[in-house]
Amino acid sequence: MDRNSEKLELNKILAAAAEYACSAGGREKVLSLTPSGDLKEVRARLAYTAECDKLLYLYGVGKIEEFTDMSAALGRAKKGSVLSCAELRETARLLHAVRAAYTSISKVDDESLTYAKAAANKLIFDKNLEDDISDKILSDDAVSDNASSRLFSIRSKIKNLNEKIKAQLAEYVSGKNAEYLRDAIVTMRNDRYVIPVKAEHKNHIKGFIHDRSKTGATFFIEPEYVLELNNELIALTIDEKEEIEVILKELSVRAGAMAGELSQDAEILSELDAKFALAEYAYAHKCAMPEMNDRGVINIVKGRHPLIDMEKVVPVSVSLGKNYAFLLLSGANTGGKTVTLKMCGLFTLMAECGLFVPAAAGSELSVFGEVFCDIGDSQSIEESLSTFSSHLENIIKICTAASDKSLILIDELGGGTNPDEGQAIAKAVLKFLLGRGCKGIVTTHFTPLKEYAYVTQGVENASMEFDAATYKPLYSINIGLPGTSNALAIARRLGMDEEILNDAMGFLSEGAQNFENIVRRAEESRVKAEKVLREAENIKTELTKKLSEAERTVAELNKEREKIARGARVESRRIIGERTERAEELLAEMEEIFKTRDLSEADLIRARTIKNKLGDIAYDEEGEKSVPNDFEPATADNLKVGAQVFVVPMETRGVVTAYSSGKKEAEIACGSLKMHIGLKDLRLVGEAERQERKVKVVKTIPKEQPMLEINLLGMTVGEALYEVDNFIDKAVTDNLEEIKIIHGVGTGKLKNAIHEHLKRHKNVASFRLGKYGEGETGVTFIKLR
Repeated sequence: MDRNSEKLELNKILAAAAEYACSAGGREKVLSLTPSGDLKEVRARLAYTAECDKLLYLYGVGKIEEFTDMSAALGRAKKGSVLSCAELRETARLLHAVRAAYTSISKVDDESLTYAKAAANKLIFDKNLEDDISDKILSDDAVSDNASSRLFSIRSKIKNLNEKIKAQLAEYVSGKNAEYLRDAIVTMRNDRYVIPVKAEHKNHIKGFIHDRSKTGATFFIEPEYVLELNNELIALTIDEKEEIEVILKELSVRAGAMAGELSQDAEILSELDAKFALAEYAYAHKCAMPEMNDRGVINIVKGRHPLIDMEKVVPVSVSLGKNYAFLLLSGANTGGKTVTLKMCGLFTLMAECGLFVPAAAGSELSVFGEVFCDIGDSQSIEESLSTFSSHLENIIKICTAASDKSLILIDELGGGTNPDEGQAIAKAVLKFLLGRGCKGIVTTHFTPLKEYAYVTQGVENASMEFDAATYKPLYSINIGLPGTSNALAIARRLGMDEEILNDAMGFLSEGAQNFENIVRRAEESRVKAEKVLREAENIKTELTKKLSEAERTVAELNKEREKIARGARVESRRIIGERTERAEELLAEMEEIFKTRDLSEADLIRARTIKNKLGDIAYDEEGEKSVPNDFEPATADNLKVGAQVFVVPMETRGVVTAYSSGKKEAEIACGSLKMHIGLKDLRLVGEAERQERKVKVVKTIPKEQPMLEINLLGMTVGEALYEVDNFIDKAVTDNLEEIKIIHGVGTGKLKNAIHEHLKRHKNVASFRLGKYGEGETGVTFIKLR
């Protein structure tokens, strides 16, 4: 890693990301990442990281399992060496990690995962070998009894023989010879069973002496009658070792045959592990994938330096390279200039390594051939303040190597020396770098350099904002205006003597004072303007919210109005149906009257009454009998022959032809019909009614009105379903919304058949049984589509 990357602390970012890797190979891959200046390669790196992010946090794919690169051991196995149990177990672990990675990635049905799927498809594994090693090797130094049938047989014999030897020796130590023994125990020397005999009695025990205690008081003797058994045990032990060697050899040969494939697998798994680590780092630090270009354009949206606590860091937005090549960043100390400078360089290097950056979505970065920086950061713990000469040496190296593919980051250009000479050098260096076509950020306190940025094409002033009242940093960038150092104001806030401050103000040149005052007033005006703008935006947001609420209310009212209108239409059809039915009854009754050849006066009165009732149905919207408002009750004083009257019982008009005050009744002529009516049933027709009597046109009642209900009582199921279909078709034609079927209660067979039929009918939206007062379970109401 070069010196510039270390100054920008890329090594710390990579070390933090490497902690998320599961394998040593993965950690090594992350730590060895180097920035690339090739746009295609950088985009591919970022896309690979994005795929791993999607696998982890969208599809729930597990990370790469921990494994060990077994290339060296497998290389020995390929040449004929026998691997140990531990090495074979690590090989099985690698095989399992390979199989798990392949299975988890390949099962995800997402064609956009091109890099991850391509890597997974290159993985080669042997599940049979993995299972055989896992079944046969129990631990780093133990082979399973079931590793082979011969090993099982040998170990069974060893077990039986051990038990036989122990049993015989147990009898010996507990018998008559027990007095010769130091302890009544059976132990082992040189892999053979022996007993501890007192030195003075060693000649009483026939056998082979294998060892003696340090004091010489005890001899460890193998009794001769177990000598053959111990020999047999040794022979079986040798057979066991040979069989284990055969088993390990067979597994080693199979593993060695895959040496090349497993070495490639380890490399692929390390790469996948590293990419998963980068994705995990991005998730933990709330990073986003930046858009990349090779035009030198940087647009960081709400960027956060990754080495500052997320809870404390203030996001900063900065842009560069589109309308200007260099950003001249000024402002008071501790305002965040150096952090912003380092953040831009670090973000560039992170993206070129394939890392997401801690910024908002939509951030854009550029690839550069080189990132040069000269940062004397007094805030850095590891780095002390550089001298002017060392800064100058760095500037000389930067100017020598800089090109149009370089990003230049210089902190306090020209600082550390005489201000006049320093600002002159700064202007010259900035002009030179502009001529080379570089992009970059320079921080400064020099007023002439700020003025230079105003008159130089390709350089833009920017400032770190401060609270105008408290002079505390706000850690946000204002592009377009230079910043003031605010040194005197900060000194005043910190408690410096006012006399000293006044003297210091007097020592400032007039030009410097004027420039600082202009910049300060411009900054104050901008802050006020932004405050007004924010207030206007808040008002706009609030009004937009209220407008949306009003639109929702109008929509809800329109919906409710339509609901009421639909209800009104249904109710009107119901009323029309009822009135039509009543009219048909009255007409039928009238027809019955006129079928009689000799009509009596009573028949005529009855027919006239029916006619009036028909008129009521036609004209009275409320359905109630009413007397015109300007009619007045008839009395002996106002009733005269020839007066027009309204006969209340018959609801008809007539003319008074005779009047008897004694009987309090009058003879009334209603057309050709004359009748005697009491005064209490007469009303005098009003003046307005007599002068302007409107002729009412009787509406013609249609011969066939829409049917709102059908009666199916007494029908079979087949007959009823036929009538129901016809009834629904007619109702749809008549544009009805709700109809009623009367089927009765009975056994429920007819009702159930009708309901099953309605469930499948294409014109039926829904149906229900009648409520209380509507016929309950004897009727069904249907809502039509």
